[in-house]
Amino acid sequence: MKRIILVSLVIFLIIALILGVDINKKVFKPYKGYEKPVTIQIEQGSSVSSIAKHLFKKKIIASYTYFTIYYRLFFSSLPLKTGEYKFEKALTMKQVITKLNTGKVLLYKRTIKEGMTIAETAAYLENYHDLDKDRFLKACQNTRLIDKFDSKANDLEGYLFPETYLVPRATTEEQIVNLMIQKFKETFSHSLYWRAMDLKFSMRDVITLASLIEKETSSREERFLISSVFHNRLKIGMPLACDPTIIYILEKENRYTGRLRWKDLKLKSPYNTRINKGLPPGPICSPGFASIEAALYPENTEYLYFVAKDSNTHYFSKTLREHNWAVRKYIINKGI
Repeated sequence: MKRIILVSLVIFLIIALILGVDINKKVFKPYKGYEKPVTIQIEQGSSVSSIAKHLFKKKIIASYTYFTIYYRLFFSSLPLKTGEYKFEKALTMKQVITKLNTGKVLLYKRTIKEGMTIAETAAYLENYHDLDKDRFLKACQNTRLIDKFDSKANDLEGYLFPETYLVPRATTEEQIVNLMIQKFKETFSHSLYWRAMDLKFSMRDVITLASLIEKETSSREERFLISSVFHNRLKIGMPLACDPTIIYILEKENRYTGRLRWKDLKLKSPYNTRINKGLPPGPICSPGFASIEAALYPENTEYLYFVAKDSNTHYFSKTLREHNWAVRKYIINKGI
């Protein structure tokens, strides 16, 4: 009888030793069963068991059973978050659980360029990042996001701050809009707000003027000169004559042919800054920080006119006579 007990004990110890070595190897030692980086998607509502099976199938963990037991014994209070995860190096089971719990999901770049309208942004996100254009446009109607600083807005035009955003693949249209509005709020600092008050500009005025500057030039240096022209014209009640405002409303009405015609310059619309004094009703695109800064801090000049010399620079004039000369030199004589 003693011999049977002894043999059984030895067998038990051997099994326990083998099991202990196996558990140590598969649970506590870093494991990597794949050769190339592996990306997995944890879906909403996935159970621990289904996640473990997925991890095991992708060779991220060495044992489905050990993972399930280990998690339920020691980490059941830590939820495994949904999202897309990328695994590139060997990890212990604890490290895998920590990664899934902290939500270190794979992030993707979403670059919104300066000067894009809501419609252009929607089309870009749909064409290149698989977001739904119509849902994005609907999300841009939620003016409650900006009602504290622009109660007149009919949509979020001008406030979708241009930036490169790092977001999970599953980011929704509403979430990306909220992210862009939040970035705008963070960028428009108190000092900029106080400067607007000094100029007796509302935030809507600032963003509207900045959007005009954004559409007129991509040169940081010239933004401040163009801003001075607009400020000087506003002071004396002279129409801004900013053709991008006409293009904006024509595009919204699907009437823009790619080039402004003579009849377009006479368009009866509050957005026609050739015939109406003051700023247009609202922003015509999303301006970047440089254009917002230029709108608030114009160069101190007496310029009232400017004309494009080429795709990057402008000629600035104080008088109509000088401006007409510049138009003949840079526009008419070039056959533009």
